[in-house]
Amino acid sequence: MDQVVISKNDELVMKLLHYFITEAGYSPIILHGAKDEIWLENMDSDYKIVRIVSNYIHNDEQLNFDLFRTKQIMKQIKKKTFSYSINTLSLFVNLGDNVDINKYLHIENVDSAKVNKIADLKKYDFIVDTFPTITKSTSFKEKGLNLFMKITSEISSKNESETIKNEEVFREKTPFITYIIMIINTFIFLLCNMNNSYVINLSIFNNIGNEYYRIITSAFTHIDVLHFLFNMYALYIIGSQMESFIGKKKYIIIYLFSAITSSMMSMSFLPDNTYSLGASGAIFGLFGALLIFGYHYRVYLGTALRSQIVPVIVLNLMLGFMIPGIDIAAHIGGLVGGLLITSALGIKYKSSTSDRINGSALTIIYFIFLLYIAFMR
Repeated sequence: MDQVVISKNDELVMKLLHYFITEAGYSPIILHGAKDEIWLENMDSDYKIVRIVSNYIHNDEQLNFDLFRTKQIMKQIKKKTFSYSINTLSLFVNLGDNVDINKYLHIENVDSAKVNKIADLKKYDFIVDTFPTITKSTSFKEKGLNLFMKITSEISSKNESETIKNEEVFREKTPFITYIIMIINTFIFLLCNMNNSYVINLSIFNNIGNEYYRIITSAFTHIDVLHFLFNMYALYIIGSQMESFIGKKKYIIIYLFSAITSSMMSMSFLPDNTYSLGASGAIFGLFGALLIFGYHYRVYLGTALRSQIVPVIVLNLMLGFMIPGIDIAAHIGGLVGGLLITSALGIKYKSSTSDRINGSALTIIYFIFLLYIAFMR
């Protein structure tokens, strides 16, 4: 087995590929027409894209064309992933001696390095600072075919693990909590139509006194048939998806917190002698949760975040400004509340500790702000 010969460049590429996939959390990108180069992405890293280029480049003209093509592909990736800026690291393992890589180290959002052997990585501070364990983690005792088998086995195990995680997140699940919320809404809707006094007792006013229960009950109260049916349809569509994506416990917290922030924002802007009711504020909170989830899983959702999710939210907000009788303040309050509480709770397998800490801090600040404008001003 040890007589099998693997070229120096192939061994170097395998070691780099092993590190970025198994240690740095990158995933391969499938690009049509890309030859002798491997593209990897990790949208949570400082370098969202890493390129390992084994194609032989023997002069500056070829390297300039490579950089131009890289930037064009990056534009497409930015659109797909809803990213404003993408930093890319290009590792050239077969660069000709005629090319002075020092002239191309930092060009716009593309950093480049010439890597003939693992030790060359230490020459570049921007690589070592971002990936401090890269040289240590690419040191193997195995050689030849044994090295190839070890690396491919560990990469396969890592990819299998990621596949299992994604299947768990996106697997369709029965939305029991959504059904329960819909049943509660239906029960209160029937109750209110039997006796209109329940509408007054459960709705939000600009001054609720000591009846703080209204902050929650108003989000389950409907009187108009079309309003009730529209909200229940929206809740079934968005609620069942979000419950499946983020789990039942987080879903309950997000829904109730969004309902509360929706009511508190509504209280601050309601004219005198008017009241607000309906589940739309809490539903907008679920839209906010979907934005956070979609951002973290934008690679897997493709263009859905940019072309479907965001336009639907913007359209619904615009309708709130254009159509009389819609409590736009409640929609905004719920949307922001859903965004922040989802950031605080975190997205499974994606959110870092710092993400959750920052989300928690912003959620607390937002809630204190709502307390002030709703009750203390």
